[in-house]
Amino acid sequence: MIEILSPEVVDQIAAGEVVERPAHLVKELVENSIDAGATQIEVEFDQGGRQVKIIDDGAGMGPSELPLALARHATSKIKLSSDLWDLHSFGFRGEALASISAVSKVQIRSRQKNSKTASRILSEFGQASAVESIGGEPGTTILVEDLFANVPARLKFLKSEAAESTQIKNVLRAMALAHPQVTFRVRHKNKLLFFWPAMSTHLQRAKQILEVDELFWGEGECNGIKTKAAMSSPNRTVKNSRQIWLFAQNRWIQDRSLQAAVIDAYRSLLMHGEFPVAAIWVSCDPEDIDVNIHPTKSQVKFLHPSDAFRSVNRAIRHTLETAPWLDAVLAADPQRISSSSVSESKVAYKTAPGPTTNFKFSDSEFQRTQYSQKSMMGTLQELGLKASPPKYEVTPSPSVEIASAGSEENFALNESSPFEVNEKKGYWSQLQVIGQANLTYIVAQTDRAILFVDQHAAHERVMYETLMRAWNSGNIEVQDYLLPLTFDLEPEEVESVIKLQPDFEKLGVYIDEMGPQTIGVRAAPAVIKEKSIQAAIELVATEMVEKGGSFALEKSISDICATLACHSVIRAGQALSVTEMTSLLKQMDEFPLSSFCPHGRPVYVEYPFSKLERDFGRIV
Repeated sequence: MIEILSPEVVDQIAAGEVVERPAHLVKELVENSIDAGATQIEVEFDQGGRQVKIIDDGAGMGPSELPLALARHATSKIKLSSDLWDLHSFGFRGEALASISAVSKVQIRSRQKNSKTASRILSEFGQASAVESIGGEPGTTILVEDLFANVPARLKFLKSEAAESTQIKNVLRAMALAHPQVTFRVRHKNKLLFFWPAMSTHLQRAKQILEVDELFWGEGECNGIKTKAAMSSPNRTVKNSRQIWLFAQNRWIQDRSLQAAVIDAYRSLLMHGEFPVAAIWVSCDPEDIDVNIHPTKSQVKFLHPSDAFRSVNRAIRHTLETAPWLDAVLAADPQRISSSSVSESKVAYKTAPGPTTNFKFSDSEFQRTQYSQKSMMGTLQELGLKASPPKYEVTPSPSVEIASAGSEENFALNESSPFEVNEKKGYWSQLQVIGQANLTYIVAQTDRAILFVDQHAAHERVMYETLMRAWNSGNIEVQDYLLPLTFDLEPEEVESVIKLQPDFEKLGVYIDEMGPQTIGVRAAPAVIKEKSIQAAIELVATEMVEKGGSFALEKSISDICATLACHSVIRAGQALSVTEMTSLLKQMDEFPLSSFCPHGRPVYVEYPFSKLERDFGRIV
């Protein structure tokens, strides 16, 4: 028998959607304070968030508004359904306080700035009292106690007090990152946990919250979707993706596609299992984003998700490619060439005249070389060594040709390299080569430090960048298939892949729609096996459907180029002359990210003379 649910049950069901755990309660109340124009917000919590107090200096509410604040679907934020597509507030459903009051004891005290007295209303598990006048400062104070006391089923699913407290702290960090203009004070059990004064920029706030010494700023845009990003250098990593903070329209969100855009931007700079620290703010026309698709508003939907992906990716990648994290030892050299002078040079790549500079391409599938982080980093912390790249800008010439004959066994470096290096010297060119250690490391020096350069990793980066530029310029040999390579996909996947047809062709992959569920490949780069092409297209199709955007094809090409480079360069254990070592260092100047191999390992470490002198007791 179908029956209409009682208001109490309806309220508890609605509360479960909006307030799943104490952290959600804190988020909703802080957003209400921000909507009220607060510049000072104080949050106190105890018992893992079952008791929460929010104090703000916002606009406040009058006595007639307090009962409405506790009523469901009562809000000052919107009036018409069309307002949902032009939102400039964080609350808009009129559900938060009503849901909270249904599962807790709530006290609201509020005073408008032009009023002489404050007003107060009490509510116990959905039953509100009459409004009374009291004294109080302008702004609003909300006290929530005994959360979920009337819903034992919800209460028993809460995690430990420590775990719930951690979630609340994360929510407050996110709120502070989203709103640098607001001062936050956070107290736990009457002890001050955080004090975050208002900041004038997002970068300042990010440094304040994320507690990373060096964060770098980047901006990007793609078809009206703008991105601002604060990011760590590849030298500063963490073991998971939890330190990637994403915001859309200043809302903290969880978005797999945008997170993938961040991680992809660090492609070839981080080792497996390493993640950056970053805060990303994405903004667009309100009509191009739907923020009303999730009960807790933690997810959004972009009208053009691939543009959002590219906007984020470009903002980070373009910044990383300028290598802004100059190490003090490198940056202190007054003779070091400026980035502006380097950027004026043209770098031309051409086929080398002799077999010693040719690269061997194998038609087999390649396996990515796995490196141990310990193999290069060793005991850096103990020795005081650092790995950080210099900064360069280069302008590649439009023509790039790669030789496809020769043998990797007899590959050697000499002065007839596949590069025409500009006469203006960059940092690496100015290093004084001392010799070779263990037939693996080039030993060089500046006036401030000794550098150990991994010859294989350094040459691998040079070769990788050369191959990638060849791909991007279209100068890769493409093979026409006698019969098209065909395979089946879901209809929506076929539609998504065909939309990317121009992008595929730029990478030498020519595809056609052979039917509503079939893709045909009629030509592809000769160095990639058919099975790899199919796998890459299937991955692109899946990510386009699931995430709305993808750099999967570019990533596949990047991985292949990294492996080709690994198998085509000098090895550890190979003796090099001073001329060959100098030639390699000279080639490194042509690429801004030459301090990392394509697998993310550092190419070099430095040992400052000041450290050496301390070790020998020459200075104290």
